[in-house]
Amino acid sequence: MSDAVKIKLSKKDLETDQDVRWCPGCGDYAILATVQRTLAQIGVQRENTVFISGIGCSSRFPYYMNTYGFHTIHGRAPAVASGLKITRPELDVWVITGDGDGLSIGGNHMIHALRRNMDLKIILFNNQIYGLTKGQYSPTSLPGTRAPSTPTGSVDHPLNPISLVLGAGATFVARATDTDAKLMGAILEQAYKHKGSVLIEMLQNCPVFNDGVWDAVKDDPKNQQIILQDGKPLLFANGTKGIKLGAGMTPEICDASDPGVLVHSDKGSPLYAHLLAQLVQPHFPMPMGILYRTDKPTYESLANAQVEDAIAKQGAGDLNKLMFSGMVWEVGADGTRH
Repeated sequence: MSDAVKIKLSKKDLETDQDVRWCPGCGDYAILATVQRTLAQIGVQRENTVFISGIGCSSRFPYYMNTYGFHTIHGRAPAVASGLKITRPELDVWVITGDGDGLSIGGNHMIHALRRNMDLKIILFNNQIYGLTKGQYSPTSLPGTRAPSTPTGSVDHPLNPISLVLGAGATFVARATDTDAKLMGAILEQAYKHKGSVLIEMLQNCPVFNDGVWDAVKDDPKNQQIILQDGKPLLFANGTKGIKLGAGMTPEICDASDPGVLVHSDKGSPLYAHLLAQLVQPHFPMPMGILYRTDKPTYESLANAQVEDAIAKQGAGDLNKLMFSGMVWEVGADGTRH
């Protein structure tokens, strides 16, 4: 992240003159507003901040941020963002994607950006549907999802985004709902400070094609969410219920008084983080907050150090010399090679 002097900004400073065009009731509005408000409070440098997106409803995001931005092609936002971060490591690079864009056609790009530990802040909007292309089922859609592409219901097993990104090697993994601006803002602030690959899953409803998909989680947070706090037990239901490990290291719901209740550590082992990833609806309340974070060198820092080391040992190099070394030839006017 930039080490520049903190600048006093307001949310309005990060808004553009573009009309924000999402469907009425879409959670994207709330996410956009919270991102603008949080980055203003942080005091980011707009000229050093870039939002890069792929294809989908969420990918209109760069148009609405008064920063630099790039609306790329389907699934390729992590690849474009990686190239930018390597060549301009001083920039703060955010990636906006959805469950279709980032986990289907863009799955490979997402995985490799995370495993390399690129210093990218990736926000994944998960509404379990393709919204922009009129409601086809997506990689995260539940079995039985009826859509134009699955008129009698999907028979696919859904992909678990948190499990995927943990397996890929993300060094900061978090989750929030579009309706919890306070928690979302706190996560965004910590994500901004983190050096490395960030993935924030945003649970967001599509009011047109998949309305209410997260209502059970969002409308009853006391019973359907576990708010993660470092050093605090995994409790829910007004502190009366908890999560413990049962036989075969499987998670179980227990009374809060049970001595086996797990205590959260966002810097715990990857094994513990993978356990949290398995707490999903409808069998468990869903963990909200920072599930996992760890520190390790970023790809761009290692790559640039390697280049600097090579220059120090071999000199800056000469493009002309490179072009005319080895097997080269000239093509004459008659088409012959010399």
